[in-house]
Amino acid sequence: MEIVSKKDFIELEFTGKANGDIFDTNILSDLIKINPEAKPKKTIVCIGEGMVVSGLDKQLEGKEIGKEYSITIPYKEGFGERKKDLVKTIPLRVFTEQKVMPHPGETLFLDNMVVKVITISGARVITDFNNPLAGKDLEYTFIIKRKVNDEKEKVESLFDFFFRTIPDFDINNDKIIVKGHKMLQYLVNNFSETFKELIGKNLEFIEEVKTSKNEQTTSE
Repeated sequence: MEIVSKKDFIELEFTGKANGDIFDTNILSDLIKINPEAKPKKTIVCIGEGMVVSGLDKQLEGKEIGKEYSITIPYKEGFGERKKDLVKTIPLRVFTEQKVMPHPGETLFLDNMVVKVITISGARVITDFNNPLAGKDLEYTFIIKRKVNDEKEKVESLFDFFFRTIPDFDINNDKIIVKGHKMLQYLVNNFSETFKELIGKNLEFIEEVKTSKNEQTTSE
């Protein structure tokens, strides 16, 4: 029996439900129930680093590899409580100026934020900016498939979570060298301490400057 601890990297299979409805999963048999076209994505997380919902993250520590668990997470450890001040009345013209025509019950993007349209009355739109899962207890079923020891897998999981992409990189002795557009340098600087703490290697950046379709140069 192998037990996982805080700071361990693990591969996690899970299904999350709210009021019995699946809202997130990487298990194929559950995923096709909410999106028949989707493909499950392997999920690797570092325990205790906030890479999953807070309440689930706390429950991972001390669990046995290969055993299925079912837990309930109170809303305060999930997506928080619903906030009345996030229910707002917005002039209809704010939507139409962005070429958006709202409809009651619809969820859409407004100013890069997700908003649910509650009702429309004349030129006023009552909206809800709360997370749809705010105020709801969550049910999770999960299995820790394995402990991840491969360094490359660990690094990729951190890039995927913190950078929202996996850049070109090399692992060289005590360094992780990231190559790419200069915009990546901000992320490298911002998360270098995190990588040092969790991987034990310094994160460095080399800018790739494309000069033509067939040529590119690198500069530190």
